[in-house]
Amino acid sequence: MDSFEPDGTGARDGNGAPDSLPPPPPVIPPDFVPTRVEEQEPAKKKVVRVPISRRGLGSRGQRISLLTNHFKVNVTNVEGHFYHYSVSVSYEDGRPVDGKGAGRKVIDRVQETYNAELDGKDFAYDGEKSLFTVGPLPRNKLEFTVVLEDISSNRNNGNASPDAHGSPNGNDRKRLRRPYRSKTFKVEISFAAKIPIQAIANALRGQESENSQEAFRVLDIILRQHAAKQGCLLVRQSFFHNDPKNFADVGGGVLGCRGFHSSFRTTQGGLSLNIDVSTTMIIQPGPVVDFLIANQNVRDPFSIDWAKAKRTLKNLRIKTITSNQEYKITGLSEKLCKEQMFSLKQKNVKDDDGEVQELEITVYDYFVNNRNIDLRYSGDLPCINVGKPKRPTYIPLELCELVSLQRYTKALTNLQRASLVEKSRQKPQERMSVLSNALKLSKYDNEPMLRSCGISISTNFAQVEGRVLPAPRKLVQPTKIERWAVVNFSARCDIRSLVRDLIKCGEMKGILIDQPFDVFEESPQFRRSSPVVRVEKMFDEIQSKLPGAPQFLLCLLPERKNSDLYGPWKRKNLADFGIVTQCMAPMRVNDQYLTNVLLKINAKLGGLNSLLAVEHSPSIPIVSKVPTIILGMDVSHGSPGHSDIPSIAAVVSSRHWPLISRYRAAVRTQSPKVEMIDSLFKKVSDTEDEGIIRELLLDFYTSSGKRKPEQIIIFRDGVSESQFNQVLNVELNQIIEACKFLDEKWSPKFAVIVAQKNHHTKFFQSGSPDNVPPGTVVDNKVCHPRNYDFYLCAHAGMIGTSRPTHYHVLFDEIGFSSDELQELVHSLSYVYQRSTTAISVVAPICYAHLAASQVGSFMKFEDLSETSSSQGGMTSAGPVPVPQLPRLQEKVCNSMFFC
Repeated sequence: MDSFEPDGTGARDGNGAPDSLPPPPPVIPPDFVPTRVEEQEPAKKKVVRVPISRRGLGSRGQRISLLTNHFKVNVTNVEGHFYHYSVSVSYEDGRPVDGKGAGRKVIDRVQETYNAELDGKDFAYDGEKSLFTVGPLPRNKLEFTVVLEDISSNRNNGNASPDAHGSPNGNDRKRLRRPYRSKTFKVEISFAAKIPIQAIANALRGQESENSQEAFRVLDIILRQHAAKQGCLLVRQSFFHNDPKNFADVGGGVLGCRGFHSSFRTTQGGLSLNIDVSTTMIIQPGPVVDFLIANQNVRDPFSIDWAKAKRTLKNLRIKTITSNQEYKITGLSEKLCKEQMFSLKQKNVKDDDGEVQELEITVYDYFVNNRNIDLRYSGDLPCINVGKPKRPTYIPLELCELVSLQRYTKALTNLQRASLVEKSRQKPQERMSVLSNALKLSKYDNEPMLRSCGISISTNFAQVEGRVLPAPRKLVQPTKIERWAVVNFSARCDIRSLVRDLIKCGEMKGILIDQPFDVFEESPQFRRSSPVVRVEKMFDEIQSKLPGAPQFLLCLLPERKNSDLYGPWKRKNLADFGIVTQCMAPMRVNDQYLTNVLLKINAKLGGLNSLLAVEHSPSIPIVSKVPTIILGMDVSHGSPGHSDIPSIAAVVSSRHWPLISRYRAAVRTQSPKVEMIDSLFKKVSDTEDEGIIRELLLDFYTSSGKRKPEQIIIFRDGVSESQFNQVLNVELNQIIEACKFLDEKWSPKFAVIVAQKNHHTKFFQSGSPDNVPPGTVVDNKVCHPRNYDFYLCAHAGMIGTSRPTHYHVLFDEIGFSSDELQELVHSLSYVYQRSTTAISVVAPICYAHLAASQVGSFMKFEDLSETSSSQGGMTSAGPVPVPQLPRLQEKVCNSMFFC
C-alpha cells in the first residue's frame, strides 16, 4: 500500500492530492552483459469486453400495471430477404448530384418511368447512396436516364398554387434561366448485399449480428421514406409535418415544431414500434424581413444589423412571392436595392455586330419599371443574393419569404429554452391521446414496403408490469456558517432584509448562521469595466477590509442567468483563493428560493442535506460491506455553432466511505466533440500519472480511513449504444491502468452502468391521469431481449409526462443481484444535495454535469471561438492545443463546490 500512503514530504499537485512516488528502479551494474532471449513469451491476448447479459428480473417493490408507448409489431415474411443496392446519381456530364432531397426526386422518377423494368418493385431509399428492396431486382446492375424539370426541395410547398413550380414570366425566366432548365440525370443501381429478414427474429432471441443491425436499419429507412413522401422534415428518426398547429413561437424568430419520433425496437416482448412526441427548432417561415426583425429584436427593417443578418440568412431557402420559385440564399448585395446595378440583356436591341445589347440598371428600377412590381420599403435595404459568387442574382427583400421547416441549429437562449419547455409540456393523458392519433395519421398499414415484409402494427399501447420501490429514510447533517461576508455587484435589493431572512430560514433548517462580517458594495466607477476588472477590484476591497480569509462569500449578481461576472468570480474564489462562494440574483426572493440557496451553501461547506439512514447505519447491500468508490462521469461539449470549443470532461467520486452522499470532482479539457474521456490515466513518466482517476483514488484513500476501494462502481452519462464498447474497452481500460499504476498487486472489482435520458420510452398509469409514482422501476417487456437494462422513474413528475432514466449495466464483476443494483441506483437518486426529494438520475452523474459546467465557466471559450478560424480543433498546421483549466485550491478542491 506504499504508493497510496502520503508521506508528508512528497510534492502535491494543484488539487492538493499527494503525488508520492514508488521506489526508484534498481541500478544496473556497469559490468552487466545482457543475455539474448531465445524464445519470447507469446504476447497476452487483449481482452475485448462486450455488454453483459441480464441476470434475472427484480422482484422487490409494490407491483403496478403500466402502459408504454411501444406498439407490438408482427412480421410474417421471415423467409424473405432485403436486397441492398448502391445508388449513384449524376448529371449528364458525370458530376455527382449532392443537393439534399434531390436524390429522392430522381429515384422517384426512376420508379415511375421504369416500373416494368424494375418488376414493379417498391424501394426503401435512404436519400443518399443506399436502396433496399424485398426480393431481388431483375439484374445486379441497372442504368437509367431520367429528366426532371426542377429539383428544388419538394418539402414545404403544401400551400403553393396547383402549378407547384410557379411558372415565372419571360423576363424572370431569362434572368434566372439556369435553375429552370430541365436536367438529365444518370442513375446506376448496383447489387451490394443480401440481408435475411430472419435476422430480425434472431435479434429478438438475443442473437444480434451485423445482419440484424442492417435489417433494422432498413426498417427505419422505410419509416423515414414514408415521412419524406408526406413532405416532412426528417431529423434522424423524428418527422415534422408542415402544419402551423404544431408550431410554437419561442422568440427571436425561432419556432418549436412538434413532430413524432418513430423507430423499431427489439424488446423482450418481441418487435415493437416506439412512437413519441419530438420537438425540433425551426426558422420562422414567412417574410424574411419579419424573421430578421424578430431575430434581432429591433423595431423596423432600418434598424437591422446587416452584417449579422448576412451570417444568419446564409444557406436558408426562400421562395419569391412573384413566382413561388425556391432558391438558396448565398448572401446580400453590397449596395442598397436602389443603388445595386446589374446588366440586363435587351432581347430586341442588338448592336452593329448583331450581339444582344446590355443595359446597366438598378435592381429597384428593374422590378418597379420592367416588372411593374410595387416595392414599398426595399429600395433603401440590401437585396437578397441567390446567385453564384461570380454571377449574383438579386431579389428585393420584401419579395422574399422563408420556406417552412428549415431547422434552427444554434443554441437557444435561456428565455427561449424556458418558453419551449413551457409550450411543449403535455400531461400523461394528453400525450397518450396525441400518440394514438399520430399512429393513425401515419397510415403505416398503407406503406408498400412494410406490407412486402409482412409487417403489421398494433394500435394498442403495450402493457408492462412495473414495481414501485419505497423511498429511503433520510437524515440531515447541518453545518454552521461563520466568518462570511456579502458581496454586491450592483444588484438592487434590500441587503439587510435578505440577510435577516436567510438567517431565519437557516434556523428553521438547523443551520446556524452568524451575522456577516461586512457587506461589500461595488463602487459605481467600476460598473462599466470588464467582468475580470470588476472582480479584481472587488477582491482588492475585500482583502483590504477582512482580517483573514472568509469561510464563505455570498455574491449578489445583477442578472438572473448568464451573468458575465459568474465565471471570473468563481475562478477567483475557487482557483486563486480557495474560498467557497454562492451566487444569487435577488430578483424574486421567497422562502423556497432561500431554502434552495441554503441547501447549496450547506453542501458546499461540508454539511449534508440528504444523508440516507442506510449509509449512516451502514447497511447498503454489498456497498457497505467492503470499501467502495462510486464514480459519475460526463463530457460537456460546446454549444451548436461553436465546433472548436474544447469539450470538458468531469468525473466525480464518492469519499468518506461508507457514505454515498459526499463527492468531489476532477475536471479536464479535451479536444472538441470527443465523447470518450482521454485523461483518466495520463502517464507522464515511469513514476508519474497526472490523470483524473489517480487524483480521485488518493482522495478516497485519505478520506476513508486509509482504505483502498475494493469495488469501483462507474456511472457514465451521455453515451449511445454504439459507444458502449468504447466505454468498456477504452475508458475502463484507462481506469484499470490507473489502479495498476498505483499498486500493481491491487485488483479492485468493477461495475459499469450507463444512464440515458435521451430515449423515447414513456410509462403511463392505465386509467389514471397522474404520472407514474416516484420509484417506479421496469425491467421487463420493453427492455432488451439479451442485455442487462432497466428503466427507473425515481422522481415525482409534477408537470408534463415523466421521463424515466434508462440504465444499461454493461459490466459487473461485483455480483449485484437485480434487486440490489436497482435499489442502489434508487438510493443514489436521493442523495442529491440541492434537493430534499429524489431526482430523475443518480446524483453522481448530475454532479459531473454541474462540475463540468461550473469549471468550464472559468474560461470564456466562446470568445476563443469567435476569433478562431479552425473547425473542430484542427487548422492547416494540425491539431490545436487544448487550453488547460486552472486547478482548484487545496482548501476547496475536495469540497462539493459544484453544488
